[in-house]
Amino acid sequence: MADTQQVDDSKKAAKAERRAAKLAKEIGAFARAHGGAEGQVAYIGHEGTRIVLVGEDGAWGDLVAPTHAIALSAVEKAGITVHEEFDGDFAAKVKTGPYEWSRMAGIQLGGPSNG
Repeated sequence: MADTQQVDDSKKAAKAERRAAKLAKEIGAFARAHGGAEGQVAYIGHEGTRIVLVGEDGAWGDLVAPTHAIALSAVEKAGITVHEEFDGDFAAKVKTGPYEWSRMAGIQLGGPSNG
C-alpha cells in the first residue's frame, strides 16, 4: 500500500516538474522576444497562480500555472527577476496601446468591448 502511494507521489512530482519546465520555456521565449523580462507571481485561487510578464520593451503577457509551487519553480528555471508586488515602478514599465485603453474604457463606461 505504501509503495502505491510513493509511486503516485513520484508521478505527481514528475508531472509538476514537466509543467514547470514547459512554463519556463514559454517565459524564456517571451523574454527573448522582448529583450528580457521581469515577472510577478500572484495566487488567483482554485484556478492556480498567474505569472505576469513584462518585457524590456513594455510588452506584457501572462501565463497560469496550476499551483503556486509550479509557478515559482517556472520563474526560477527561467531566471527572470520576480517582483513581490505589481507596484508602481514595475507597472510603469508596461506599455498599453489603444486596444487596451478602449477595452478598459468599454468595460468601465459601457463603451466598445472590442470583443
